[in-house]
Amino acid sequence: MLIDTPELDKAGSKRSSQILENFNDVGEGPADREESEKSSKDHRLSAFLRSEQSGARHSPQSSLGSQQSQQMRRSSGDTRPPRPSFMTPDVRTDSNSPGHTVARADIRASAEKILYTYLLSGAEREIILPEHQLEAITHAIEEEGRDDPEIFDDAKDYVFQAMERDAFPGFLQAKALGNLVPFSVIFRLIVALASLMGGFWGGFYMILTDTPTHIRCWVILPFTVGCYLLMSYQYKLDPVMAFFGFSEYTFMHWSRIREPYVRTLLTKRATMAFSVFLIFTVALCVLFIFVPGTHF
Repeated sequence: MLIDTPELDKAGSKRSSQILENFNDVGEGPADREESEKSSKDHRLSAFLRSEQSGARHSPQSSLGSQQSQQMRRSSGDTRPPRPSFMTPDVRTDSNSPGHTVARADIRASAEKILYTYLLSGAEREIILPEHQLEAITHAIEEEGRDDPEIFDDAKDYVFQAMERDAFPGFLQAKALGNLVPFSVIFRLIVALASLMGGFWGGFYMILTDTPTHIRCWVILPFTVGCYLLMSYQYKLDPVMAFFGFSEYTFMHWSRIREPYVRTLLTKRATMAFSVFLIFTVALCVLFIFVPGTHF
């Protein structure tokens, strides 16, 4: 026997509403869920970007034109680096200033380095300057605090003139116009004088003793050696070694000449020196060989 009648309508209405809600959820499908999730993500991303852009400064790299140009370079295979004006490298020099700029402290340090390295007395690479120029430069840097390049103009002109007047001609004489070191030049002079003295002594002796001509031919040896070494001393040049393209860098040590112009110049001077050597040698040999002898 039933005491109370169950409320089927109420229970059925609740179940039907739940079924309808579930049916609506099922009816959305995966595509609708993805779209809703995507839209929510886009909203969150746009909010994030707006917050980032409000706190960051505008840069050429983040502009639309830069992005489009970078995409075009990637698509065309162009791997060239961006323009230097848009680059901000973190390159530092010894003075802690950016690599593409020169600070005033750099100029000041360079002026002091020139003074202490090249100009002051006892410096590491001292350049001898007139006393008044050295005092003027020292006063301008240390007392007046100047660091402009004009303070070195007088010293620069003096150094250039000294190089043109003294150093450069000496360099040409030693390397471009000759191929002998100074010690070798003096050594050749001593040997040349000794050889010529022996040739003259033997030649006069054979003339005064009426020695036969075939014996007098021995004077060719000392006269040849003496004239050759004397011409080497005069021109500071060994003609034979110059013809082979060698120059003496230390005593009796030779190295090949690599500069074509210097080699051509030495060859011309060697030709002239060798011609003078032949003329003097032939003249002395003919004189002491074919002069009639006499007896005392």
